Amino acid sequence: MPLSLDVPTMLLMTAAASLAMAGALAAVRPERREGIGLWALGLVLHTITYVLFTLRGKVPDWASIVLANMLLSCTFALVLAAVHQFQGRALPWWRMLVPVVVMTVLYAVYIDDYRMRLMIAGVVPPVQLGLALWSLWVGPHRPAQRRGAAMFSAGLALQVLLLGVRGVAAATYAIPVEGLMHGNLTQSFTFMAAFMVVIFSSLGFILMTKDRADADNRYFAGHDAVTGVANRRALLLALDRDVARAVRTGEWYSLLMLDIDHFKDVNDTHGHRAGDRVLGHVAATLCARLRAQDLVGRYGGEEFLVLLPGTPLDGAVELADALRAAVAQTPCMHEGHAIPVTVSVGASGARLAPGAHWDPLLQAADQALYAAKSAGRNRVEATAPK
Repeated sequence: MPLSLDVPTMLLMTAAASLAMAGALAAVRPERREGIGLWALGLVLHTITYVLFTLRGKVPDWASIVLANMLLSCTFALVLAAVHQFQGRALPWWRMLVPVVVMTVLYAVYIDDYRMRLMIAGVVPPVQLGLALWSLWVGPHRPAQRRGAAMFSAGLALQVLLLGVRGVAAATYAIPVEGLMHGNLTQSFTFMAAFMVVIFSSLGFILMTKDRADADNRYFAGHDAVTGVANRRALLLALDRDVARAVRTGEWYSLLMLDIDHFKDVNDTHGHRAGDRVLGHVAATLCARLRAQDLVGRYGGEEFLVLLPGTPLDGAVELADALRAAVAQTPCMHEGHAIPVTVSVGASGARLAPGAHWDPLLQAADQALYAAKSAGRNRVEATAPK
């Protein structure tokens, strides 16, 4: 006797797995819309689909065949929607709705032809899942972190493969077509795969969101959220590393400390969104004029710090004046208004001896910045560390 499992049991197992995963995903409640809600809704529809499959012969055929497969097609449409929402893209309504309509109409037409329905199921759902995989992997939105995406894709690919193979086998009369509730090897593989796909792809989707959250956490551990440049923590870590290297090599090391002039007036006059825009504008202007080995970061508030390894103090002063002039010559555009921006800069630098620390450099740059502000702003002052 060929190996086969009890079909109603497998169908109910898949329905239970879908419902459990939907509940787990609903409990995640991410802060931003990442497709989790759409995926959970798809699993709810998947649950209803498999309950209706289990009721085949006990409820009208339009419910267990046409409605059930329409809901299954809706499930796959929501997979595509979840991928697009995860990527921050608009939902592709036509690509979502057309296959659902096609699936519903064809199943209504061939409601009494099980072989034809298997062939349709071997084409329309694989196309829907193929669209989801294409959206995930092709184009500029493909995932940067691939562990969860690979697991998610493997589950969908397994579903595509088995549905396609079953459809071809039905078309070539290579499998028996007694009906959904008749157990055979093909049915066993198909519904076991459906059970595995629910778990594997759902865990993969959760892992996709976790991978991205972890990547965001790593990024913001070292970057300022407003400007995108290094934050204070990253600057201090870089100072530890760079100064230790400068001490070993005996090379010059310089710092620039910049402060945006009258920044409070920008916030008071134009609002805090404009203030954030000015911060980003200044950061971008600085980054565009620095070497690859230099580092700019937001030290705090409206203050920026520029690390200049291998740069003598006179070179740092020359660069500081060029940066000051660049900021002054490029006003910040915000909501159609040009906001004039200037910066004051304090420079400090020294050839570091054994045992030197970066704190005297930082204090000297801070003193020089205070002198620049006191002398009228929009200027550069330099002080050697003591």
